Amino acid sequence: MIAWELLDRARVPGSNTEICLFKRDREFSIRTNGRELMNSRLHGSEEALSELACARIADRPKARVLIGGLGMGFTLAAALKRLGPECRVEVAELAPQVVAWNQGPLAHLAGRPLSDKRVTVFEKDVVVLLKEGRTVYDAILLDVDNGPDGLSSEGNGWLYSRPGLAAAFAALRNGGILAVWSAGPDKAFADRLRRQGFSVEETRVSARRSGKGGRHTIWIAAR
Repeated sequence: MIAWELLDRARVPGSNTEICLFKRDREFSIRTNGRELMNSRLHGSEEALSELACARIADRPKARVLIGGLGMGFTLAAALKRLGPECRVEVAELAPQVVAWNQGPLAHLAGRPLSDKRVTVFEKDVVVLLKEGRTVYDAILLDVDNGPDGLSSEGNGWLYSRPGLAAAFAALRNGGILAVWSAGPDKAFADRLRRQGFSVEETRVSARRSGKGGRHTIWIAAR
């Protein structure tokens, strides 16, 4: 069996957490604290996150979308495929090295979505953009950490708290969509979404496009 090769490592800004990029043949893996955050073979649910959310706003010619978490670029690439030529997609990625990886060794995986002129990348916490935005987004897609049960940063917990959901609600236009990816179900989080005023649909999707393997959870919450 081919061994994993460590390509790079970096600290998550504002924390002591280290993220590492590994490669094995054509396969890539991003890990933290010995646990895998994402794998280039398992991106079906990340694409489903975009497809489910963007299908709700596809008729808006100048849709403005915020994606929290760049990952390996699959969420972003799927959103660009569903949105029109005049859309604007903002990506908030806290770790500058993840952006660099997506411009380097990972760029080919999702078809180089960072090169699309509709995309603007902010190397900052998505929390900052949420707090700055007031009724400006048609959709907000959160693919941050491991979902409500965070792994890489304790600060990510704010996104899934009542104040964080209130900020997301305020940042959305009427009829806007908050889509959230999670490694697994979380009834308490779904209840918080509803208490914030969202109408909520919960979907379990496969980690692989083939439908095989583990399943992840996606919430589609409409304002």
